[in-house]
Amino acid sequence: MAKKILFQLHWLLGITAGLVLAVMGVTGAILSYQGELLRFLNPGVMTVEVPPGVQALGPDELLERLRGQVGQRQILGLTLSSAPEEAAQLIVGGGGPRSETLYADPYRGDLLGAARGLGFFRFTMQVHRWLAIGDTGKAITGASTLILVFLCLSGLYLRWPRRAGDWRAWLTLDWSRKGRSFLWTLHAVAGTWALLFYLLAALTGLSWSYDWYRQGLFALAGETAPAHGGPGGRRGPPPGGESERASAPAPAIDLDRLFQAFRREVGDGYRQVNLTLPERPGQPLQIMYVTSDAEHVRAISRLSLDTDSSAPLKHERYADKSLSQRLLASLYPLHTGEYFGPPGRVLMLLASLGMPLFLITGWQLYLDRRRTRRAAREAQQALSASVDGQPWLIGFASQNGFAERLAWQAASQLQAGGAAVQVRSLAQLDKDDLRCVERALFVVSTFGDGEAPDSARGFVRRVLGGECELDHLQYALLGLGDSQYRRFCAFARQLDQWLQKQGARALFAPVEVNGGDAAALQAWREQLGRLFGSELPAPVAPAVVEEGFAEWTLLARECLNPSSSAEPVWRLVLQVPDGQRWEAGDLAEIRPPQADALPRCYSVASLAEDGVLELLVRRQQRPGGTPGLCSGWLCGLALGARVPLRLRPNGGFRLPESYRPLLLIGNGAGLAGLRGLLRERIRRGQGINWLIFGERSEAHDFLCREELLSWQEEGRLARLDLAFSADGERKVYVQDRLRESADALRSWLAEGAVVYLCGSRGMAAGVETVLIELLGSAAVERLRDEGRLRRDLF
Repeated sequence: MAKKILFQLHWLLGITAGLVLAVMGVTGAILSYQGELLRFLNPGVMTVEVPPGVQALGPDELLERLRGQVGQRQILGLTLSSAPEEAAQLIVGGGGPRSETLYADPYRGDLLGAARGLGFFRFTMQVHRWLAIGDTGKAITGASTLILVFLCLSGLYLRWPRRAGDWRAWLTLDWSRKGRSFLWTLHAVAGTWALLFYLLAALTGLSWSYDWYRQGLFALAGETAPAHGGPGGRRGPPPGGESERASAPAPAIDLDRLFQAFRREVGDGYRQVNLTLPERPGQPLQIMYVTSDAEHVRAISRLSLDTDSSAPLKHERYADKSLSQRLLASLYPLHTGEYFGPPGRVLMLLASLGMPLFLITGWQLYLDRRRTRRAAREAQQALSASVDGQPWLIGFASQNGFAERLAWQAASQLQAGGAAVQVRSLAQLDKDDLRCVERALFVVSTFGDGEAPDSARGFVRRVLGGECELDHLQYALLGLGDSQYRRFCAFARQLDQWLQKQGARALFAPVEVNGGDAAALQAWREQLGRLFGSELPAPVAPAVVEEGFAEWTLLARECLNPSSSAEPVWRLVLQVPDGQRWEAGDLAEIRPPQADALPRCYSVASLAEDGVLELLVRRQQRPGGTPGLCSGWLCGLALGARVPLRLRPNGGFRLPESYRPLLLIGNGAGLAGLRGLLRERIRRGQGINWLIFGERSEAHDFLCREELLSWQEEGRLARLDLAFSADGERKVYVQDRLRESADALRSWLAEGAVVYLCGSRGMAAGVETVLIELLGSAAVERLRDEGRLRRDLF
């Protein structure tokens, strides 16, 4: 539950602050190379040609030449570089509320002017720090920076892999993924790569957003936080105001002598030196410099010189500071990555430029979830009950979605004839619902050897187990079954007998369908048409969807269990025709080319977002030793062959609408349906999944081994239990693994887990026996009634 809440907060805060963080990331990337970009834009201003054999002017002569070129403005400071091609920088004030930086030729004393593009970078800094809207923007960027810290830490927790020591689980991107699955992987892996850079940028950036945070940092280091203007902030006006400073005469000092004193104190091993001229007589000359071997260009040392004696008054060397003091003095280089040299700057640049990626992928994942939920709601609301008159009740009981599909088709047919309808699962009906309607259609499947579908077992106990006066009710019944089973259409017959016993009257004789018998289905549609006379529109009657097999092309085939003693299992990859969509848990109906062959059903093992349809098909052997009618044909197809296939929704085996833990149990080729569900859960970023899978031999029959193990390592499969019956001294099956994990089973079910069974009926019977043994029959029936025990069996 805590992880679910954390996930909800992660995406909610992510889409809330994502745009602001993207803007801050892009503007931060631009600012990280501001100096280099300005030099590129200003050749001949920020850099000069070095005249051969000419020495740079001394500070006094340089200032003397420049004073006549700056007009009434006063020179406040001078910056010199040890690099011969770098122009000197003048800080001038007066005539306005802020100081200005101008550039000068240090060899000729010519004023070169201001740098072009500086205004753009000032505006970019304003956007970066406060979205260029003042205090309101500062509050927004500060809150977004706090959110970034939360996103980093919560994202790390949410994607923590089962094998945390495996670097591949953290850092590798699976380029074979498509759709939502690829987006989620890209979001998670890129976030892992950028995690430390985002935390570093956020934890340092907060010092310019919140004074309490900055003061706390300095307090932890035992220091007092100095006043600051932030990264890129301007130097404030001197005490007394800019106009007072401009009108006062500059004190006369011997700057050449003082500069030589600086060189005697420091030596020539400096990269850049900034001289802040005294404001009033008697004040010292303030010098800030960066040594040539400094960690970064902002590793600033400070020196005060007496203007009369040239004696050092105070000298604070950056190299002499404690580690905590150096780190506090380096907040901005840490923020930009400059602290770690050129590689650090490049990596922080890339991380900053990558910030919009998380906005885009996060929003796409969010919108995809909304589209999925909206599509599910729209599918249920597609048929309106707005037509006048008491609606027909259309009740269905479906194990693999076929009965539900026919129920909705019948609803469309009745609506086209002018009737109002309501379509409901038998799981939602009770005796009062039947008492309140006058006309009903029932479309029900029989599962296995005469059982009601899982979803209808509660209806059997609640309704068919008692009496209910239904003299007022008229009904029609369509039963679906398989004549290979002794009790063909037994549940439909049970329902029909109960309705008649309660006094309900059949509108026409029940229609029973063997497999997908087209003639029987057509007879059902014709009977419905007669209920409304000749007004039924002709296009509605034909079973367009039922006959809608499309030609799917085989793109690839792979044997998943070579050298196995069991029959081979083939992974078949089919090209998806235009307009075909399905959901995890759905089925593929395939009609082999043999005469009189019935529709065969296979669980779909892939997602529509994957761009291909995948099946896992075991080649069956019939009693006479000949291959199965459909599986033998499918497994022997050549690449490029055409396969007649149509998709069948399987609502009873789809994922729950709410996010719950999933326990998936299957054997053999039954892994196909479970794989589809797992791929969808991974696409949604939902990792609380437990798979129990069984086969014969681990060496030869561990289907989809690499994929399952990688999901486990990446934390997308929280638990994986395997049962290989032929490997040990005694045979071990999935139900045995379930029995061994009784405590975990109860814990997962207490958290609302849904159990999915996919594979053989023998496997399912064994699992259900263990469930009853561990939980009790009443609890197992309750799981069925709540839709928390779902089966897709063959």
